[in-house]
Amino acid sequence: MHQRAHFTRMEDSTPQDWQIIGTEFRQFAQGLPDRVIRHLQLLEGDYGGFPVDRYTHSLQTATRALRDGRDEEYVCCALLHDIGDTLGSFNHPDIAAAILKPFVSEENLWMVQNHGIFQGYYFFHHIGMNRDMREQFRGHPHFERTAEFCALYDNPAFDAHAETFPMIEFEPMLRRLFAQPRNTIYKAAMKDQA
Repeated sequence: MHQRAHFTRMEDSTPQDWQIIGTEFRQFAQGLPDRVIRHLQLLEGDYGGFPVDRYTHSLQTATRALRDGRDEEYVCCALLHDIGDTLGSFNHPDIAAAILKPFVSEENLWMVQNHGIFQGYYFFHHIGMNRDMREQFRGHPHFERTAEFCALYDNPAFDAHAETFPMIEFEPMLRRLFAQPRNTIYKAAMKDQA
């Protein structure tokens, strides 16, 4: 059985309590890649009317990026860009961005967080929306990167016959990405605990 802290209010906690919590947290954090993979796999069989299920779409987007020589961080972003579909039906890019934020560069984070509006260029006009909604971001330093992500990887990744690597291909990349957070308020505490 794992040790547990003894306070009932955080303000009453002690350094010993936080030593226990820190030890548990480090072990829990090591399981993050497994939890992310399991959550991504929830998209399997979820077609939502699309030609391929959302899991295949995610794998196919990442496959295209990997085949195109993108770096591991970018490929992981491609893989996880729609992971928020299950819990964030109306804001899925925000969910993906929240998961990736501690681990990715600002340009990749912006790309993931805004890909929904950029992807809309290809279909918003069919559902009574403005397909040029992305133009509000014209001139932003990451506009072209995000437009390119959608054009090359997200938009064409609905082909049931296209090359689609299995998750095992991406798992080592995810493990490396999630092993070292670089954008977290807890960075100083993590150094002390290392």
